[in-house]
Amino acid sequence: MKFKKLDVWKESARLCVEVYKNLGTLRDYGFRDQITRSALSIPSNIAEGEERESLKDSIRFLNIAKGSTAELITQIYIGIEIGYVEQALGKDLLNKATTISHQLGALIRARKKRNTNQS
Repeated sequence: MKFKKLDVWKESARLCVEVYKNLGTLRDYGFRDQITRSALSIPSNIAEGEERESLKDSIRFLNIAKGSTAELITQIYIGIEIGYVEQALGKDLLNKATTISHQLGALIRARKKRNTNQS
């Protein structure tokens, strides 16, 4: 289970737990479902990519995780604006999600470079 060693997986899993704990009682089921699904998608796709045999597959799943991070960031912004996410909590979640996005970008670039060097 290589994914458990990645800091970005650990941080994204913790972020997902935080989203679930803080928004689990939100009455707007559609919004709650969407934001928790995008949060859950980040560590899940990192894990799936790390367990794939090919570097190309790994990169593809890391890109999916990065896209889910952008989706989560968007939903947090909207949640703050409509009053579903408290301002301080939202800022903290945004900072964590942005850091994860940067980490994923760096990991993707490193994997692409490694993939190019293997060709």
